[in-house]
Amino acid sequence: MASHKLDRLLRPKTIAVFGGLQAAEVIRQSQKMGFAGEIWPVHPKHDEICGLKVYRSVADLPGSPDAAFVGVNRFLTLDIVRDLREAGAGVAVCYASGFLEAGADDADGARLQQELVEAAGDMPIIGPNCYGLINYCDGALLWPDQHGGRRLGPDERGVAIITQSSNIAINMTMQTRGLPIAHVMTAGNQAQTGLPDMAIALLEDERVTALGLHIEAFQSAPKFELLAKRARELGKPIVAMKVGRSAQARAATVSHTASLAGSDAASDAFLKRLGIARVNSIASFLETLKLLHVHGPLDGNTLCSMSCSGGEASVMADSAEGRAVRFPELTSEHRARVKSTLGAFVAVANPLDYHTFIWNNEPALTETFTAMVSGGFSLSCLVLDFPRKDRCSDVDWWSTVRGFENALKTNKAKGAIVASIPENIPEEYMAGLMAKGIAPLCGITEAFDAAEAAAFIGKAWKMPLAASLAVPDEIAGETSIPDEAEAKAILNRAGLPVPDGRRCTSSNEAVAIADALGYPVALKALGIAHKSEHNAVRLNLKDADAVKSAADDLAGLGSGLYIERMVTGAVAELIVGIIDDPQFGPVMTLGTGGVLVELLQDSVTMLLPSSREDIETALRSLRMFPQLDGYRGKPKADLEAAVDAIMGIVAFAVNNAGRIAELDINPLLVCGVGQGVWIADALLVTKGEL
Repeated sequence: MASHKLDRLLRPKTIAVFGGLQAAEVIRQSQKMGFAGEIWPVHPKHDEICGLKVYRSVADLPGSPDAAFVGVNRFLTLDIVRDLREAGAGVAVCYASGFLEAGADDADGARLQQELVEAAGDMPIIGPNCYGLINYCDGALLWPDQHGGRRLGPDERGVAIITQSSNIAINMTMQTRGLPIAHVMTAGNQAQTGLPDMAIALLEDERVTALGLHIEAFQSAPKFELLAKRARELGKPIVAMKVGRSAQARAATVSHTASLAGSDAASDAFLKRLGIARVNSIASFLETLKLLHVHGPLDGNTLCSMSCSGGEASVMADSAEGRAVRFPELTSEHRARVKSTLGAFVAVANPLDYHTFIWNNEPALTETFTAMVSGGFSLSCLVLDFPRKDRCSDVDWWSTVRGFENALKTNKAKGAIVASIPENIPEEYMAGLMAKGIAPLCGITEAFDAAEAAAFIGKAWKMPLAASLAVPDEIAGETSIPDEAEAKAILNRAGLPVPDGRRCTSSNEAVAIADALGYPVALKALGIAHKSEHNAVRLNLKDADAVKSAADDLAGLGSGLYIERMVTGAVAELIVGIIDDPQFGPVMTLGTGGVLVELLQDSVTMLLPSSREDIETALRSLRMFPQLDGYRGKPKADLEAAVDAIMGIVAFAVNNAGRIAELDINPLLVCGVGQGVWIADALLVTKGEL
């Protein structure tokens, strides 16, 4: 459903309202917000609702409504939606529940949802099973409940929020954090119009500065890719709060990869790929939107902080530990510049404790802040908690605010006032601070979350858009698990680095094959997952006697024996795994391999296709990377060969998207420079022919 078809919903001049109590509340909320258009109640019995004339049916309406709120039961909803479509209405919000979300316990739910989509035809519908839309720009509320927001001024802009929970939407409107909101929309079942369509429509509104998404599931990866592309084109950043866990990861338990690559890891990788920041709390979600509303994405990850307390400076420094934003040390020149504005007893550092010597001295504060902010930081922070007004005076605090404002203007810098305790910036101050170009951020943790998110988006937008995901059409066929010999033959045909090996059935045959391959060799029992746990592997067999003894020992343990050339000179072990995700196609896990893979949990999840640069960046992000890089004088691994091999695995997975249910290469042995990379063990689960 094209997002431009939602224009009439976002700028309605006429609203039709169907139903009883919920419909009356829609009328009251729109009247309370000062909606200037016409509202047409429709009810079979009432003559007047909220002082407005009531119509009996769609046919009796004086025109085709731009938007309609359908607040009747699920069966009547179908008839009204059909009538609205035939009358040329713009968009309908379907409030009723009892559709697909009812699940298997309600046999009618899925059928009724399909019939609803058919009744709507090419008329967009929102829902069903949703509250609808709050339009704070025009005062148009297709919303059957109270809310806490305010109408924006004629030239005011704000953020847009889409949630998949009506209650969370209501709670967000109750915030007292000063976040200006242009639109709030609930997605409901997304029977016809999906969340990405709604999101693009909201971004197209010039009154919207940034977008926040509360996501339970990604219905269409390609549509989210279009959304991310349009957000970049419009210069409007997106932050998401992704919740929920898929059963897909729990169901796939055959391989090591399955234990590492949960659906949430794939969701995280998808959002990163799109350049959509992710936060994990409602408070950080709102503060990130506020920072993006005021400043947009940050152009880097460097911060400075100023406070009149050493304790606050320490808290700020500690809060940055382990984060993607940082407080860089000041250069000697910069330190001297700041030092010249302060007394001899002040130690200059970043974060800066400027002490109270210059408190309430606006010229001195301006001079110090200007010197500090001059370092070209991505975001300059002033830690400032206002006193409670019912018991104290905050008159002296404003000289600090003005000094900070002057410093930002002089340096053309982005700045934020950070309250260490969230409620310590009064709501009535927020709009004025934002008008000065200062983002008022409530809470230190939330401020850092917001800064990280804004820096992430800024970095992502400097990179080219990622290639579209390799999401295949559904492929029919039962899954099968070839043994290691078969799996390695398939990988070998794909040009992947597999050591020479042969299947055998007896100890004498094993010895003959070993003699032909050359010693040392490895011997394995076939048809056993996680061989090391069953003692089904014998390594570094150096002569015929060792091979015969091992073969006799492993006989009857599995479905046969597999003998292969032993890889020597390995510097490190990696795991490279692929899982077919129903939302994203092939998902790759790249990390530290070996028998302790689950224990170490040192891995990166990537969606495919991925570039060579992406893969090398992922390898460098692993805790084990120093081992590849020659840790403590050890030989360096052949990093180029490792990346070549992983790129080959990526190509194999993309070319067979949908036909590979799982691929678990563990370990991928990375040898020293010039000695190559080898697939030591491989588990393959297929669906259809490869």
